[in-house]
Amino acid sequence: MIKVSIIGATGYAGAELVKLLLQHPKVTLTHVTSESHQGLALSEVYPHLFGLTNLILESLQNLPTIANDSDFIFIALPHGHAMKVGLALQDTPVRIIDLGADYRFNDTTIYETWYHVPHTHPNAPSVYGLAELNREAIKTAKIIGNAGCYTTASILALAPLIQHKLIDTNSIIIDAKSGTSGAGRSPKQDTHYPEFYDAFKAYGVATHRHTPEIEQALSDLNGAPLLINFTPHLVPMSRGILATAYATLHAKVTDDDVTKTFETMYGKEPFVRLRGEGAYPNTKYVRGSNFIDLGWHIDPRTHRVIVLSAIDNLVKGAAGQAIQNLNIACGYEETTGLQLVPMYP
Repeated sequence: MIKVSIIGATGYAGAELVKLLLQHPKVTLTHVTSESHQGLALSEVYPHLFGLTNLILESLQNLPTIANDSDFIFIALPHGHAMKVGLALQDTPVRIIDLGADYRFNDTTIYETWYHVPHTHPNAPSVYGLAELNREAIKTAKIIGNAGCYTTASILALAPLIQHKLIDTNSIIIDAKSGTSGAGRSPKQDTHYPEFYDAFKAYGVATHRHTPEIEQALSDLNGAPLLINFTPHLVPMSRGILATAYATLHAKVTDDDVTKTFETMYGKEPFVRLRGEGAYPNTKYVRGSNFIDLGWHIDPRTHRVIVLSAIDNLVKGAAGQAIQNLNIACGYEETTGLQLVPMYP
C-alpha cells in the first residue's frame, strides 16, 4: 500500500480524487487539506462521503507532516499555487501529481504569457501527464503535470492524424463544449443557475489557456511548431466535454488510412474506446468513467476529417487521469481503481 494526500480536497476535482482513491485497493488516503474549510470533517463539506471517511481537513501549513506521511501528494489547487508546494518538497522523496497548470509546460515563459503569473519553479523535474502519449516518462517522474480536461479531449482526438502525417497541420480547428463543473466550485455570475440555465455560449475565444497546452503536445508529435484555433463553450450540464476537431487531409489519404491510424495508436489503450468511422460519441456514454470515446467522419466534398471526442471532465479530464498516472508511476496495472462503468442514464 502507498500513502497519498490531497492538497485542495474540496474543489470538484479534489472531491472526485477522494471518491476514487477511497476505492483504490493499493492506496491509503492519509491527509486532505482545505484553507477555507480547515477543521471540518470532509464529509461535512461533501455529505455524499458520509460514513465513508473520517478525514479532517487540514491547513497547508501542516505540509512537513503531510509530506512525511505521504509517498505521493496530489495538488488540486488553482494555477500559481502548486509551484510553492513543489519548491517546498523538492528535496524530499515525496512525488507530486499536479492537477493544475503549473507543471504542464516545457517552456515556462509560455505559461507566464498565458497565465499572467511568474513561474517560480522553472527547473522543476516535471513531465507532462497524458498517459497515452508520455507513459515512459511518467514512470520515473518526480512531478507529473496532469493534462487538462479540454486538452485531453483535443490532443487525443488529433494525435494519430498528426503522428502519421495525415493532415495539414495549418488547418486545425477545435470546437469544444464543457459542463460547468470545469469552472470550479466557487460561485460565479456566469455559472449562476438563473444566468446559465437554458443557455449555451462560447467564451475565451482565441485566448483560452488550454490552447498552448494543446499546441505543445501536438507540436511534439508533429516534430515542428504548429498553431490551432480553439474555441470552448459552456453547456448547461454538470459534467462532460465533447470536442469536435477539424483538419484537412492530405491529398491521397483515404478513409481506411484514417481508421488504421487510430487503431494503430489506440488499439491496446485501456481507456480509449474507438467508436469508429461514422460514430457519434456522447458525454452521457462516458459519464463517471475514465474512458475517452472517439469517432470520426470524413467529408468527401472538402476532404476534411472531423473527429469527435467525449470525456468526463472530472474523471479522464482530471482525477481519473491523475490516478492513471499514479498507477503508472507505481508500476501498478494502469486500470487499478479505475474500472468504472459509465453512469447511465
